[in-house]
Amino acid sequence: MQIHGLQKMTLLDFPGVVSCTVFLGGCDFRCPFCHNYELADGTAKPVMEDDDLIDFLRRRKPLLDGVAITGGEPCLHPGLPELIERIRAEGYRVKLDTNGYHPARLQGLLDAGLVDYVAMDIKNSEEKYVATCGLHTVDLGRIKESIGLLMNGQMDYEFRTTVVREFHEAEDFERMGEMIRGAKRYFLQRFTDRDTVPFGNLSAPSFDDMKAYAAIARRYVADTRLRGVE
Repeated sequence: MQIHGLQKMTLLDFPGVVSCTVFLGGCDFRCPFCHNYELADGTAKPVMEDDDLIDFLRRRKPLLDGVAITGGEPCLHPGLPELIERIRAEGYRVKLDTNGYHPARLQGLLDAGLVDYVAMDIKNSEEKYVATCGLHTVDLGRIKESIGLLMNGQMDYEFRTTVVREFHEAEDFERMGEMIRGAKRYFLQRFTDRDTVPFGNLSAPSFDDMKAYAAIARRYVADTRLRGVE
């Protein structure tokens, strides 16, 4: 499998675990605020093969405890289970980032006990999901199925929303809260602009707005937190 990016060490991507972050290419969403759009649209060139990644992990064993796999959308790749099996065989814990659009593949990973932590994006309220994903249509049933897999299973997980002023307002957090009512934890993170974001004229909500949105979400998910908000 081709690896499209590698962050060699992070204390942020995998909660409580010193890890590296592996980026896989390709995504079935085209979110206008995506930080990794070059991965989503396929323009990013691979930086290594999976054998090279395993060699790196063998050398880093004294320093790392986990591997966070992100993208793009990792669950697009049929070879993902085999890649995770190889990573786990080296003694590493694995975190998966996903948009939740591939519940069957997510179910397979959970059933096989291949991941230790899952972070799933909740893009927006149902009415705004399509626009927020940058698509013409989205099967929300697949999103809801993935939500159910995490909430009804034994896996440690979080839901998260990247909050963009132009896409989100207070009512959306009522609706999203209803979608994940009773979840283990929910993170809200502010949009941050960068060169790879595909659409201009997007901005982050104010700190006061973020606190207000978190207060709304907390009515549905008690452990709602702000991430990366100064």
